[in-house]
Amino acid sequence: MTCSVPPTPNSPRHSIEEMEDGTSQLPLEKSLQKLLDRRRANSTLRSLTINSSQQVDFSSNDFLSLSKSPALRAAILAEQATSNLPLGSGGSRLLDGNSRYAEDLEQDIAAFHRAPAGLLFNSGFDANAGFYACVPQPGDFIVYDEFIHASVHDGMRLSRAANRIPFCHNSVEDLQRVLEDCVHSSQTLREGRSHVLIAVEAVYSMDGDLAPLTAIVDIVEAVLPRGCGYVVVDEAHSTGVIGPNGRGLVCELGLEKRIFARLHTFGKALAGNGAIMLCSPLIRHYLINYARPLIYTTFMSYPALVAIRASYTLLMNGHTNSLAAHVRLLVDNLFRELRSVQLPAVTELLQVPSECPSSPIFSIQAAEPKSLARYLQEKGFMVRAVVPPTVPEGTSRVRVCLHAGNTIPETKALVVHMKKWATLQARGRGISCTMAERETEKARL
Repeated sequence: MTCSVPPTPNSPRHSIEEMEDGTSQLPLEKSLQKLLDRRRANSTLRSLTINSSQQVDFSSNDFLSLSKSPALRAAILAEQATSNLPLGSGGSRLLDGNSRYAEDLEQDIAAFHRAPAGLLFNSGFDANAGFYACVPQPGDFIVYDEFIHASVHDGMRLSRAANRIPFCHNSVEDLQRVLEDCVHSSQTLREGRSHVLIAVEAVYSMDGDLAPLTAIVDIVEAVLPRGCGYVVVDEAHSTGVIGPNGRGLVCELGLEKRIFARLHTFGKALAGNGAIMLCSPLIRHYLINYARPLIYTTFMSYPALVAIRASYTLLMNGHTNSLAAHVRLLVDNLFRELRSVQLPAVTELLQVPSECPSSPIFSIQAAEPKSLARYLQEKGFMVRAVVPPTVPEGTSRVRVCLHAGNTIPETKALVVHMKKWATLQARGRGISCTMAERETEKARL
């Protein structure tokens, strides 16, 4: 039986405001418009953009350039032709969306990353949100790097673990302090009846720096009672470009047996979509029963699974090793080019990394990142400005990502135009260079 409430003849009507373009705006929309206007005034308003195929890609996470790879395209078509699979998955994995193909793929990926088991999710966001929402139990702690991904934060908000504590980014010393405070404050933790999950990323997407993972694991095992510390690593930006055959940082460091769970995503270096949570068979079974993003959504389509299979085939047979090596060559070259800039006009307006990144991601902090990004886009380079709230206040930057499809001349040209932008900006700010510095830089170019 349905319940309906008849309209009241004299009930007040919503106040609908007519806009200049003739459209109407409801009261809720007016409130939302004010929030958008606030972001516009703060220069933090987000908008969708369409990438130009004519620009040199220094922005996307397609680190191995597999999205344009003839080898990957051929592998996908061959797998699709021989597997005789349907197109749509048909539903949730718990209903009609599961298949032997999906489970074999999970097992093969887990074996490649030297993990006992794995569970596929539609995205890395779904995997993180689902994992952190259901795995930590009442009385447990979640200790996380302050720069951890938004998906982990969303999962933590839904978690039954009320104790959620950040530590300073990549600081083993601060992590030790937080863990010691947890032990001191919790009798159940001291008695081994509650647990601490430590959330870190292998590569942090906004700065490109690596977690000091071995030191993190060592301090967790040293401070917490035995069996109470569980390190969880998000390998989204390391997959394909770090570790043997692109297995990731955990495998690079030989920490497979000391890590509780690992997330690998397929939408970056592997040019697909979806993700896998690597874990024990018991955790896999638990996630199947409790991870809501898995339970209540239609599973990935078969073409998506085929693309994942094809990408991993390239990793497994070593096809991507030369691509990853070229990316590392570009990283070294770009770092040298950036660090060779000595003009005050540049060094005052652009803050470049002090150490060569161990990943393809460079954070170029700038006084006017949106201006720099627009200038570089006009010169034919696809780059993006990243501003708060995506990054902390005072750390606005242009994020530069290198790809196997880039060339050394392209990276040199990128730096040349960064310097030209800085010089133009300096003229308006009263920043000058000495004659000797100008002549030195002109001779080097």
